[in-house]
Amino acid sequence: MDDNSDPEIVGGGGGDVSGGQIPNMDNIMSFATTHQPPEIEKEYSNWENIVLAYQSLGVVYGDLGTSPVNVFSATRFTNLREDDLLGTLSLIIWTLTLLVLIKYVFIVMHANDHGEGGTFALYSYIRRHVNFTTNFTIRNARVDSDGPSSTRVKGFLERSTCAQNFLTLVVLLGTCMVIGDGALTPATCVLSALQGIQSRSSKITQEHVVWISVVLLVILFLFQSHGTSKVSFLFSPVMLLWFASNVSIGVYNIIKYNPSILKAISPHYIVKFFMANTPTAWDLLGTVFLSITGAEAMFADMGHFNKRGIQLAFSFVVYPSLIVAYAGQTAYLLKHPEDIVDAYYSSVPNPVYWPMFVISTLAAVVASQSMISACFSIVKQSLVLDCFPRVSIIHTSSEHQGQVYCPEINYILLLLTVGLVVGFKGGVELANAYGVVVIWVMIITTSLTSLVMLVIWRMNAVVVLGFFVPYVVMEGAFMTSLLQKIPQGGWVPFAISALFMIVMLSWTYGRSKKTTYEAENKMSMTELDDALTGSNGFCRTPGVCFFFTDLVHGIPPIIRHYIQHTNSAREIMVLVTIRTMLVKTVTPTERLHVGKLGRQGVYRCSIRIGYKDAEDMKGAEYADTIVAKLVELIDDPNEVQKIQSANKKRGFAFVTGRTILKANKKSGILARFTIDYLYRFLQKNSRPALSTLQTPSQATMQVGMLYEI
Repeated sequence: MDDNSDPEIVGGGGGDVSGGQIPNMDNIMSFATTHQPPEIEKEYSNWENIVLAYQSLGVVYGDLGTSPVNVFSATRFTNLREDDLLGTLSLIIWTLTLLVLIKYVFIVMHANDHGEGGTFALYSYIRRHVNFTTNFTIRNARVDSDGPSSTRVKGFLERSTCAQNFLTLVVLLGTCMVIGDGALTPATCVLSALQGIQSRSSKITQEHVVWISVVLLVILFLFQSHGTSKVSFLFSPVMLLWFASNVSIGVYNIIKYNPSILKAISPHYIVKFFMANTPTAWDLLGTVFLSITGAEAMFADMGHFNKRGIQLAFSFVVYPSLIVAYAGQTAYLLKHPEDIVDAYYSSVPNPVYWPMFVISTLAAVVASQSMISACFSIVKQSLVLDCFPRVSIIHTSSEHQGQVYCPEINYILLLLTVGLVVGFKGGVELANAYGVVVIWVMIITTSLTSLVMLVIWRMNAVVVLGFFVPYVVMEGAFMTSLLQKIPQGGWVPFAISALFMIVMLSWTYGRSKKTTYEAENKMSMTELDDALTGSNGFCRTPGVCFFFTDLVHGIPPIIRHYIQHTNSAREIMVLVTIRTMLVKTVTPTERLHVGKLGRQGVYRCSIRIGYKDAEDMKGAEYADTIVAKLVELIDDPNEVQKIQSANKKRGFAFVTGRTILKANKKSGILARFTIDYLYRFLQKNSRPALSTLQTPSQATMQVGMLYEI
């Protein structure tokens, strides 16, 4: 297989292609890639949903759940008054309610793609219903839209290449921002929790806190390889204890200091606060936003569990716990406003301070998990769209296809996180950077969800505007406040995001150029037949050759290159294409689809495997199965004898391809730099397309070809 070939993951399902006649190869490949029923989302019992909700506490809600540690201490209030605290609490309550509970839990989570969430899942969902003309390889499952507004918007997207490219760039940007936040969240959460110990001992310096944080973070990242289920098994009890402890302390503080504090539910306190302190209130928005960082990870982590489980966990555990925790802190601060610089730990009663410090430190470690898991999920989704260099994706569960682990991304995040902790040492710059890019991810999510409502759900334009306008206004207000933090450290996640953006754009550009080259230079059936019957000493040697390619329609130019330079070919050539499906396993009867290609002993085989099936071609067993399938489908006795004779005489040979891109002289400076340096570097260091394919080394040959684009 061309080690830079085009991956395509499509829905599972099947049916067998068999019968007395040789099937048309176009029909075979069309059946194998586009005519499969969509995967039906698994139905879970109530008990299974409750178990998944419990497990999600340790993976999904760490970041969001530990926000009470940071928010009030970051407000930097001076001359604190009661109305300031009530206005802040009211703002936190309504931010959690409108932006997380209503938007994410009850609306956005319905816009998932086969149970996957995040910006790339939204994009993939749209791509399956809108015919894009850009060079991405995901299958477009066309769905007719009857609504007039939907038809206009869909038609505009299908006609406008500029709109398609802009949408793609926005999605890539949102994805890179989530990865950037994935490096920042672990650093900030762990440091914030450990810094509480300094208030109890002057002997513990910031340097000590930094190196303890590094040790905890290294342990956390090393533990990722055990998979989501084992991580959640260890972390979920910690988060359940965290939420229960915060509710208990919150109720205690409310009863002791101000039982009427929940009157802040009334939004008139927000209006009153803004009217009295407009500049201060506007600056406060950026701080209040810290109370919902992690909501974007909740959506991105959806594939690790399921929609219902995450909804149950937030609605009945996380949301009420956070409201009570913030209300308890506010009640305490009304009596002790001078303690706002260390609001969380100051509000903890002395007898339980040390137990809560231990719990909060463990919870901070768990808080890092949500963004780490989210990064694994979005990288997996970007690989489906071929927008990211190939990395290892390990499915850690046979029950939930969304539970994945990516070693390369894990160690990149580890290096970035440790670098941020050691570099900034928990200074104000790191705190200012926390959450700055998240608001942009939320705005992108709002826009993509609105597009889903209009194009796919076919909702009335007035209803869509009723969702889009209020949320863009609210999130825009938070965004303008957070922009003030960019010079004071907020540039950090943007810098990390820019690095990943360069990687993704370079890879996407190179892949699109490669796809265009292959489409323009692929062999025709006539050319293939003529090449195999050529003169000048052309030789057809006995045996069967399996040539791996990912070009679904047509014959890749590397076949022409191979024939021209070897001046020979096996009597039987089988072009093999392997497809990974969105199902755990594919039954043996549905796995192989074969047919004849041309007139000169050339055949094509599509192998469909599930994400937990092994891609193992080692030995003759699998190859024998393909040959047996060919014999079964061919009626011509002479042709059958030819296949069997070729197999017996020389056995099997396996050929894989490797293509290298080079920009031609007509290309601009930027294009040449991207192709010849950036893309080639990524190409050399990315995982081969079939790195798990184990072919016999003594019978395997690799053919290289230069694509001058």
